[in-house]
Amino acid sequence: MPELPEVEVTRRGLAPRLTGRRVSAVATRVPALRYPLPPDLVCKLAGRPLLGIGRRGKYLLLDFGNGHLLIHLGMSGSLRLAPKEQPVARHDHLDIDFGNEVLRLRDPRRFGAVLWLEGDPAEHPLLAHLGVEPLAREFNPAALAAALRGRRTAIKPAIMDAGIVVGVGNIYASESLHRAGIDPRTPAGRISHARLAKLVPAIKTTLRAAIRAGGSSLRDYVHSDGGLGDFQLRHRVYGRAGEPCRSCGAPIRLLRQGNRATYFCPRCQR
Repeated sequence: MPELPEVEVTRRGLAPRLTGRRVSAVATRVPALRYPLPPDLVCKLAGRPLLGIGRRGKYLLLDFGNGHLLIHLGMSGSLRLAPKEQPVARHDHLDIDFGNEVLRLRDPRRFGAVLWLEGDPAEHPLLAHLGVEPLAREFNPAALAAALRGRRTAIKPAIMDAGIVVGVGNIYASESLHRAGIDPRTPAGRISHARLAKLVPAIKTTLRAAIRAGGSSLRDYVHSDGGLGDFQLRHRVYGRAGEPCRSCGAPIRLLRQGNRATYFCPRCQR
């Protein structure tokens, strides 16, 4: 599933090439993804300039002045800029035509979302409950300590809770906890402020490194130009069960937390 780094890489790839350009046409090829596609999208977008592309958590927000197009990539989606003459593939469900190029949404599993928002996007039900952005100044050890106070759940699912902090998905939660030296099974509410003071910068460092590397391309994810990310080549623990820890050499272990795979080093993470 594309996580925050992959969505941010997509945003950074699209924004400089599309901002200020006008939509000339829109083509939809399925009635719905996770939700029904906006039925009047052509009327909403045709002739409108794209004013900017923002991100909230794993959601992209395309600002057209009269509203925002919210796009979520789901489990297998990707947004690409393609030449107008490029043939449409089986899972290409939406094209937004910007003249000589189209912004094309591909989503094999159809778990993504395309919604039209009017008014303040932050008030939409999909966004209103979201927690702090992990790369923002507001995400700091004191804020995280307050959010985790009294929680008995393990720290890994806690930092994956979008109501606490957005966008720290499964890969980057495992990677951040290894960087901070924290066992993923530790109850969230029992972690000291000193250890949270290591975890917060570990999350920020991990996400920034992943963005610089273009994200992790494990299955379907590709950049807006069709290229692949390579952060998976730098994973400290994720996907490396049985392999030696890059820090101490101990075998990486795999366990299940909430039906999700968790990778950790039993020696480095306490």
